[in-house]
Amino acid sequence: MDQTVVNTARIVGTFGYMSPEYVTHGQFSMKSDVYSFGVLILEIISGKKNSSFYQMDGLVNNLVTYVWKLWEKKALPELVDPGIREDCKSDEVIRYIHIGLLCVQENPTDRPTMSRIHQMLTNSSITLPVPLPPGFFFRNGPESNPLAQRLEPGQSSSKSFACSIDEATITDVNPR
Repeated sequence: MDQTVVNTARIVGTFGYMSPEYVTHGQFSMKSDVYSFGVLILEIISGKKNSSFYQMDGLVNNLVTYVWKLWEKKALPELVDPGIREDCKSDEVIRYIHIGLLCVQENPTDRPTMSRIHQMLTNSSITLPVPLPPGFFFRNGPESNPLAQRLEPGQSSSKSFACSIDEATITDVNPR
């Protein structure tokens, strides 16, 4: 009840929504949920599933990486789903993307709390910190793959993790 971080030996969940510390070390906390919430924000704004990003141009890509690259190019309006682009205020949507990037920070201490996220979403006068590169930001090369960091030579990722590779999730009946 009074724990803020817990370790687990069995990784369960849908990969694109799991925080880096949970995937790599089995540690989960409220900040793991913040990471998942950030991915959801980015999915809603883009109209794309995190899982819809695959290997493109020889590079592994995901929604978080795609958004970060747009952030660096100062091209965040490109992310907005064309179905909502005309019906929303650009500055508000860019703020929501910014909040989403803050939620998916690699270091859990850099992620805001859910109460802080609520304040940032409802009060536009709050100045947002500049995000750092997010967790699971894929750079060039196999060393950037977070799954490969835990694998022994010749071992496949499906043997190392009990996570879903399709649209179904795996539910563990034991509470956290």
